[in-house]
Amino acid sequence: MSTQKHSNNENLFRRFLNILGPGLITGAADDDPSGIATYSQTGAQFGYGQLWIAVFTLPLMTAIQEACARIGLVTGKGIVAVVKERYGMKMTVGVVLLVLVANTINIGADIGAMAAAAQLVAPVSFVVATLGFTTIILVLEIFTSYRVYAKILKWLALSLLSYVVTVFIVNEPWLTLLRATFVPHIEFNFAFLFIITGVIGTTISPYMFIWEASEEVEDARERHLLRGGKRPKLGWSDIRRMRLDNFIGMLSSNVVSWCIIVTTATVLHGNGITNIATSADAAKAIEPLVHSFPHAGHVAKVIFAVGVIGLGLLAVPVLSGSASYAVAEAFNWRASLAYKLNRAHGFYGVITIATLVGLLINFVGIDPIKALIVTAVINGVVAVPLIFLVARIADNSEIMGEYKSGRLSNIFLWITFLFVGAAAVGMFATYFTK
Repeated sequence: MSTQKHSNNENLFRRFLNILGPGLITGAADDDPSGIATYSQTGAQFGYGQLWIAVFTLPLMTAIQEACARIGLVTGKGIVAVVKERYGMKMTVGVVLLVLVANTINIGADIGAMAAAAQLVAPVSFVVATLGFTTIILVLEIFTSYRVYAKILKWLALSLLSYVVTVFIVNEPWLTLLRATFVPHIEFNFAFLFIITGVIGTTISPYMFIWEASEEVEDARERHLLRGGKRPKLGWSDIRRMRLDNFIGMLSSNVVSWCIIVTTATVLHGNGITNIATSADAAKAIEPLVHSFPHAGHVAKVIFAVGVIGLGLLAVPVLSGSASYAVAEAFNWRASLAYKLNRAHGFYGVITIATLVGLLINFVGIDPIKALIVTAVINGVVAVPLIFLVARIADNSEIMGEYKSGRLSNIFLWITFLFVGAAAVGMFATYFTK
């Protein structure tokens, strides 16, 4: 009897793992080293003042990512391909250029942050670490099959747990946290709104829209739902599977961003440290300030640093991959991680170039962190028109058929559009009136 129960539990767990895919990977990639740096700066600079953002953005982030995933799953095409069909090449090129530039800068900052984090846990030079991580990422992304690569990315998503663990190593004022989480605090000044726009830009990012839609196409092809260039043969069970995967991914992402803000607010802001340059700086600063139990500071630093490396290994391929999907879809190139290199030169070429240019940013005198903060803000601004396009496409019965957006989805999509737009407008308004 116990053997049968164990077998049933094992089968249930395997079915659950099979459900997880593009949504989980996208959510985990959202907490990349650059995102960790942004959340860390938020906690260090404003304490618990922006903690409510993690809860408030969850339904918005879930809604926009679900719409993108649904578009990819239903049409069998990526976001850029559908935008091109409906709105023309000029609109498409604008979107692609902005995503390509933002993602490349993001890649550079992430590789640099991973190398700096590696130096906190092992005696390795910055140059060797950056070259090593870049090589590992390119080899895995270009030379492994989609099935194997998707499994690797899913396991790397476990790196998210490192930040949940860190919260419980630090003594937290739980009642204060509860209030800050559910009662919004807003300051109408440029610094506050600039960081909020950056947080939104790294939480609700255009590269995530493109990646999750394209990975749903890849996943549909892998499950033999998509054949011969025709629309995938779907049932509502496929939509429900996608929605569960997407929700788990977005929930995981926002729980981790909440944990990062909490940890840095308690340990750094609480001790007068209000400026963090990188995610590795956050890990390093935590060590001497944690007093929960002997050696807690070192443990927290190592956990924080390992999380930066693991999520960087997951996020850089997502950044370069989404940029490549965007370019390939715009110019009708073959675009799939399932293809061998000799079948998709352009697709893998963009991945390689974006990754190598990102690597070079760390060695040509450009401050990748300053560029990164600006990029996060740009993402927050660029996301506004892209959310508008996604909302229109997802609600178009001509494109989506019976799987077009329902009332609840539409409500949250347009709230997302208004919220992200308001944050961007508020930032610019305070800048010109300060």
